[in-house]
Amino acid sequence: MTNMMIQGLAKSGVTAGVGKTNEVEAASGAFSGVLKDAIDSVNKSQNEADTLASGLASGEHANIHETMIAMEKAGITFRLATKVQSKVLEAYKEVMRMQL
Repeated sequence: MTNMMIQGLAKSGVTAGVGKTNEVEAASGAFSGVLKDAIDSVNKSQNEADTLASGLASGEHANIHETMIAMEKAGITFRLATKVQSKVLEAYKEVMRMQL
């Protein structure tokens, strides 16, 4: 997910500039778009795992391997998202502690 965020920012042509409002707004828009895409991806994997688990429980299919793989994938993506969230909050707190 972090690579996806970095690649998304690189594709949008975001550059770091001091005092350049347009670039900051572009970076903010690009970051929010990448973040939304990442959250949608996590949500999609969670929904897929839920659908497969309910299908397995109701007897619609008997493919336990596919269900377990989807559930593990959803768990991994969720754990990654929470790790990224904690790192972003740590970075934000560090920036807020900086003195100008």
